[in-house]
Amino acid sequence: MTLTADAALTAAFARALAPELGAGDTLLLDGPVGAGKSYFARALIRARLANPAEDVPSPTFTLVQTYDGTPPIWHADLYRLTDWAEIEELGLIDALPDSIALIEWPDRMEAVPGALTLRLSNDPDRDLRRIKILGDPLRWARARRAGERAVFTQAAGWAGARVAFLAGDASARRYFRLERDGETAVLMDADAATLAPYLAMTDWLRTRGFDAPRVLAADRERGLALIEDFGDAQLARVIEADPACAQPLMERIAAMLAQLASFPPAPGLLHLDGPEMARQVGMFADYYPDAAGADAEAMAAAAQIAPTVVRLHAQLCADLPPVTSLRDFHAENLILTPDDRLGLLDFQDAVATHPGYDLVSVLHDARRSLPPEAEEAAIARFLAETGLDPDRFRAAFALLGAQRNLRIMGIFTRLCIRDGKPRYLSFMPHTWALIGREVAHPALADLAALVARQPGPTPEILERIRSRCRP
Repeated sequence: MTLTADAALTAAFARALAPELGAGDTLLLDGPVGAGKSYFARALIRARLANPAEDVPSPTFTLVQTYDGTPPIWHADLYRLTDWAEIEELGLIDALPDSIALIEWPDRMEAVPGALTLRLSNDPDRDLRRIKILGDPLRWARARRAGERAVFTQAAGWAGARVAFLAGDASARRYFRLERDGETAVLMDADAATLAPYLAMTDWLRTRGFDAPRVLAADRERGLALIEDFGDAQLARVIEADPACAQPLMERIAAMLAQLASFPPAPGLLHLDGPEMARQVGMFADYYPDAAGADAEAMAAAAQIAPTVVRLHAQLCADLPPVTSLRDFHAENLILTPDDRLGLLDFQDAVATHPGYDLVSVLHDARRSLPPEAEEAAIARFLAETGLDPDRFRAAFALLGAQRNLRIMGIFTRLCIRDGKPRYLSFMPHTWALIGREVAHPALADLAALVARQPGPTPEILERIRSRCRP
């Protein structure tokens, strides 16, 4: 990848790359005098230190400048190097594994395995330079992506913004906060397949009065969007700081979901019906029992969960027409905006399904517990707003919760074994307790019998799963 960049884009690329770096990352800044190597390094160092006023002198005469970042940053200029032994004396080679290193004139030293080379050269237009990104395609895909983000932000008028990593999730999506002159926005880094439904759902929600972030700019082909910044007041944090607000917030959410259920489903959504729920809950049987050391009887019982879900869905859920469900609907994807709106995030995987699905998601969250009175108040509010039959709804609510959380148990297991993400295992005991509550509903007796045959996530079983975690 080669960028043709003016000074603003060069600095924007440096700021976009800065959050991607960690200990052991070495950048070789190659190019002739005046190509912009020190300019790039200065912008990157200031971004890493989160201080645009940081004094970053050129190390032309000192050979090395160090900065107390996390990790430390070494900035070297080897132009005046006359003897390889001088590098040893500087301590640069020893510092590479534990630092971020920016090395100008790298041809004066031996090759650094795994380094990223940025080859800067002058362009016929004196106001431009060319930056060629060279390095291992897998390890340094993040550098090329940073270049794409920089080009996008410049086109959107945000090239001069400070960049900070904001969040990532179990998928490949990532978010960065941009700040300029006291104004902020969020850069969504996804892919074309994710961005298209996100933009469609944003439009659908906003035209119906729901608070999805405004889209300020989008590159559909590259999967990049600049969206409204709702702030950091995730409902999860708000409730943790003030548990007394859980009940009124959950009631507000229930009223909002009742309003969402008043509309026909958005066009083009996957129908999360009984067969599709069965397919998805198959994730449990595919991953958890074997990883937990289940015996043959438990494995056979797990294989019967999916067909049992199909049958129960037909009995308990199929009488109501589907509505739009945002699907990943929980307290980390809801923001209390500064002007007290309920901001919605992460809805690109919306589906058409039973009206209770999102209420189950937020009340029976795998990551946290809610006070029983908050759950009951939310269900009561939803029933009052929708006029649904309470007995039938509670039976459906139990089935939807059991299906969802059994699937999540499978997902958490897969994230550990296949994707090397064991941190989700800590949520398993709570998720398993929720499943126990859900299958206790009398209408779910057959499902309860199958679940009862599965080994629960004891500390010993969690350690067994963790031992199989992909490095």
